[in-house]
Amino acid sequence: MIIENLFNDVLLLKNDIFEDDRGSFSEIFNEKVFNKEGLNNHFLQDNISFSKDPGTIRGLHFQSNPFSQGKLLRVIKGSIEDFFIDLRRSSSTYEKFSSIKLSYETGSIYIPKGFAHGFCTLEKDTIVMYKVDQIYSKKHEGGIRWDDNFFKINWSLNNAMPIISEKDANLPSWDKIKDKLDL
Repeated sequence: MIIENLFNDVLLLKNDIFEDDRGSFSEIFNEKVFNKEGLNNHFLQDNISFSKDPGTIRGLHFQSNPFSQGKLLRVIKGSIEDFFIDLRRSSSTYEKFSSIKLSYETGSIYIPKGFAHGFCTLEKDTIVMYKVDQIYSKKHEGGIRWDDNFFKINWSLNNAMPIISEKDANLPSWDKIKDKLDL
C-alpha cells in the first residue's frame, strides 16, 4: 500500500489490485498497515452509499465532538469527486478545502476527524463504501450547504442540475454555524 498526503492529514491509500481472468481482488483495510503508518483508528461502523444518477451530491457532512468521525472511503463502482473541508480551528488549512476524483482503481481516501465531507457522483449506479471510527449520533450531526458562498465549491456537474436530498439542501451556511462548532 502506498500512502500519499493529499491535504493536511487527508491521505490517499493506493491499494494493490490483484487481477486474473476471473476479475480482481483488493484489500480495503488492514489494521496492521494502518498502525504502521501511525493511524490508530478503531473503525466501528461500515456504510454503503448507492447513487443512481451522475450529479448526485451527498454532503457536506460532519459530526461534532465527542462523536467526530475519521473516515476511510473507497469507491466500489462508478466514480466520484470527493471534497473535504478542514474545520479544525488550530489547523494551518482551517476553512480551506480540496478534492480528488476517485474510482475503484484510484484507491481509498482517509479523512481525519474535524473535516466536513461530501461527494458528487460522476457516473450512473455509483457505490461508495466507507468505514467510520465513531458511531453516528443524530444529536452531533452537522453539515454545510453544498453551494455555500464562503467555500464556492465547483462541483462536477457539467452544467446539470444537482440531485440533492431535501435534508442536504436545507443545511445551514458556514457563517451561521462556524462559531458554534466543537470539532
